[in-house]
Amino acid sequence: MSPPSTTSRGPRRIGWPKRVFSQVLLMQLAIITGVTVLVTGLFLAPLSDQLDDQAMRRALAIAQSTAAQPQIADSLIATGPRPDGPVQTAAERIRRSTGAEYVVIMDKRGVRWSHTDTSRIGDVVSTDPSTALAGRSVMEIDSGTLGRSARGKVPLLDGSDRIVGAVSVGIAYDSVRARLLAAIPGLLAYAGGALAVGALAAYLISRRLQRQTHDLAFSDISALLTEREAMLHSIREGVVALDRTGRIRLLNDEAQRLLGLGPGVAGMHLDEALGEGRTTDVLAGRVVGDDLVTVRGSRVLLANRMPTEDGGAVATLRDRTEVEYLGRELDSTRGLIDALRAQDHEHANRLHTLLGLLELEMHDEAVEFVTEVVGVHRATAEQVTEKVHDPLLAALLVGKATVAAERGVALRMAEETMLPDRLVDPRGLVTVLGNLVDNALDATAGSAASRIEVGLRADGRTVVLRVRDSGPGVPAGDHESIFMEGWSTKELPAHGKRGLGLPLVRRLAERQGGSVSVSASPEGGAVFTVVLPEALREPDRLGVPGPGASERSGVPAQGDADELRASRPGCTSAPASPSTSGETA
Repeated sequence: MSPPSTTSRGPRRIGWPKRVFSQVLLMQLAIITGVTVLVTGLFLAPLSDQLDDQAMRRALAIAQSTAAQPQIADSLIATGPRPDGPVQTAAERIRRSTGAEYVVIMDKRGVRWSHTDTSRIGDVVSTDPSTALAGRSVMEIDSGTLGRSARGKVPLLDGSDRIVGAVSVGIAYDSVRARLLAAIPGLLAYAGGALAVGALAAYLISRRLQRQTHDLAFSDISALLTEREAMLHSIREGVVALDRTGRIRLLNDEAQRLLGLGPGVAGMHLDEALGEGRTTDVLAGRVVGDDLVTVRGSRVLLANRMPTEDGGAVATLRDRTEVEYLGRELDSTRGLIDALRAQDHEHANRLHTLLGLLELEMHDEAVEFVTEVVGVHRATAEQVTEKVHDPLLAALLVGKATVAAERGVALRMAEETMLPDRLVDPRGLVTVLGNLVDNALDATAGSAASRIEVGLRADGRTVVLRVRDSGPGVPAGDHESIFMEGWSTKELPAHGKRGLGLPLVRRLAERQGGSVSVSASPEGGAVFTVVLPEALREPDRLGVPGPGASERSGVPAQGDADELRASRPGCTSAPASPSTSGETA
């Protein structure tokens, strides 16, 4: 067994406490004590000056009331400076009644006619009387034959307002100092009471902080905040923190990118920062659930919301745009492969039929058969461009017609279709039309006599879009549900989410002040109608296309390039771009 250590430790140092409760309490007590001492000192410092000023003003008031008595000026003129004279008698009466230390009345030469010490009557005053004899009043703290005093001097006037002398009144300075000392105990009592109330308040505040900070040290809180900031801004998920009123408390870098917001929105209400829409409803908790799908701009977001103890909430956002895009591409590819596999058998049968007609030398019938097979399921580019003058929409419809033909669906234009090249937002209408045609293709593909009819017409500045299909239709009870994000009648795709296309259509329509609705077709199937007011520019009087026409007639954007390629003869249709297609509900 080793011997006990003999190392001696030095005296233990009393350091600064680490707990928030102790630190805050000590700091507040120190602040309250310092403030109390400072306020007491600041009060005492001018108190002496205030008492001096009061004493001087009192002395001046006594001197003015003495000089205002006409008999004193008359006696000064008519008599001489005698200890038993009328001036001395009047001055002593005033001194005793007012409590002044002295009341001295002098003539124009500065000779005393009254004094508390009668032996000094007839002598010249010890202080300079020239200011009062010149007609001006004087207030001062000065030393004379009776010691330090607060004095006031005023000129003495006769009945003709001529200066015949002066009156000097003094108040003992010791009485002023006594009043100052008498005021100090009461002031200290008030200061002590304020210190006690402040200490109690500091204790209660410190206890509240102790509960709210879970009795952590300031160093621990600082480390937690630093780690939280680093974590929030480094993770690849968007984080939005809200208070109980719905105001944004925190928005990390990823959330700013996903929502298209800047750092300046901190402190703003959620509705004010994001505007109305599903994203705002999801983050505000008006829509509940796990992994809620919402669309913000061109991004598909997956949101989860967790309430906090203080009534607020923390919401996380994940970007599912790429996953959704890849999933749509996979779904489109699978659907196209299935359609091609089915058409392979159909084409084989048609080739066998054509071979039989040729072997039987029925050449006219063979030509008629080929013409029917090629033309019955496809709307030509000329038919589309004659009625739809916007290049982006025309390219989209030609491409969709090719895709529909490959899937065995006849896509045709309605008779009333006529759309001028004056669209305000052609890309938005491309997205709306692309999603509706994709829905119709999915609903009608594989059925007998599958067909889709697209109608586009202008009514003033309003555009009315109608897509009719021959599919099974939409049940009456689901006419509103199909426009909710996540709702779908289809089998769940590989990427795990559906129900984004029709909500996106409604959002784009409402953004332009329009509406979208669904109804049943008398011939069976569904009819989707989109009304977009103010969707067309005013026509130019000279027939010149409106502003922006040159931009729309130029090279289409990348999102429409696939549709243009699909319209070329001999080209295989590529899957629809995410800007012009969406998942069907």
